[in-house]
Amino acid sequence: MSESHSNNTSPLTSAVGNFMQLESAGGILLLFSAVLAILVANSPAAGLYDSLLNLTVAIQVGGLEIKKPLLLWINDGLMAVFFFLIGLELKREVLEGELSSISQVVLPGLGALGGMLVPAAIYAWLNWGDAVALDGWAIPVATDIAFALALLSVFGTRVPVALKIFLMTLAIFDDLAAIVIIAVFYSADLSLAALVTAAVILSVAILMNRMGVRRTSSYVLLGVVLWIAVLKSGVHATLAGVLIAFCVPMGPPGRLSPLRELENDLHGPVAFAILPLFAFANAGLSLAGISLASLTHSVTFGVIAGLVIGKPLGILLFVAMAVLPGLARLPSQISWWQLTGVACACGIGFTMSLFIAGLAFEHGGGQYFSGDRLGVLIGSVISALLAYAILQLSLKKHHGDA
Repeated sequence: MSESHSNNTSPLTSAVGNFMQLESAGGILLLFSAVLAILVANSPAAGLYDSLLNLTVAIQVGGLEIKKPLLLWINDGLMAVFFFLIGLELKREVLEGELSSISQVVLPGLGALGGMLVPAAIYAWLNWGDAVALDGWAIPVATDIAFALALLSVFGTRVPVALKIFLMTLAIFDDLAAIVIIAVFYSADLSLAALVTAAVILSVAILMNRMGVRRTSSYVLLGVVLWIAVLKSGVHATLAGVLIAFCVPMGPPGRLSPLRELENDLHGPVAFAILPLFAFANAGLSLAGISLASLTHSVTFGVIAGLVIGKPLGILLFVAMAVLPGLARLPSQISWWQLTGVACACGIGFTMSLFIAGLAFEHGGGQYFSGDRLGVLIGSVISALLAYAILQLSLKKHHGDA
């Protein structure tokens, strides 16, 4: 029986399994890092924790100086590597993966759109009278793919492959939307000279691609220079990672290429080092002074409502708008209850939500830093619990263990 099953396993199923295994392990480490950060931030070591994150680190070469607190080196520097990996994955998915066929992307694409518009609308509605608080409208639109897949992996083979693919494809759209949101809405005062420099560097990278340059170190080196130019331009520096990733050659299907080589090399460091470090640096929320008023503050409650209610409601509503009239249909292996469970899992915003929260309120005097992090943490936990409960019931009914 098991031999027959293994012989019938498709390459897509194997790829999904490998991806799930890596991302779920990363999700567990993310959770550990977040919990550790909260424990440290509420311990006698809290002062040391804050001092470490505020430690100024400077790099200077001639007249060029980059001087930032350690926290921003993590958020602007190391996270650029994370966005570089996202860019590589997006390019591969568009050329030969889940985004290469229109029929494969209609439902998750619609779900992603609804899962962004409805949470943003709920947050904006709850914070309409506060111009500074409104800057956080994008916080509840993101999905943390590592946590969501880690939750799905708990159910093992009970999860239909089509449901995993739906979640991964939707998360890809979420990542792409987050990149656009950061570029358009969270850029500071722009420097024309630095933007021109970045455009020239990007043009060189595109030319290298067209000329068939395949040495990965060339693109990495150019990416570092592009990161500096984008950092100085006022556009968020992490976008340099995405831009240079799109220039890395893909190559023919089934063969090792610069893009696939970099993607394979970066998955481990990003999942097991960069993202946990980001979580440790950004999830350290002091619980001192938190009260019922803190939970009901419009920013905190807006993020919670956006993640817990808006995210699944938006996904299900937009998918239903296509399925019920017969414009599209759910895969035969997926039930509406299972889709609801996955939609709730998409309310686990964590990494990208914390990242956008930092961008949204970094110029707002810090008055909402605790509220947004509290909302992300509570909203993500509630979403995870709801998703687990719904999937436990729906998967047991439709895909019971032998």
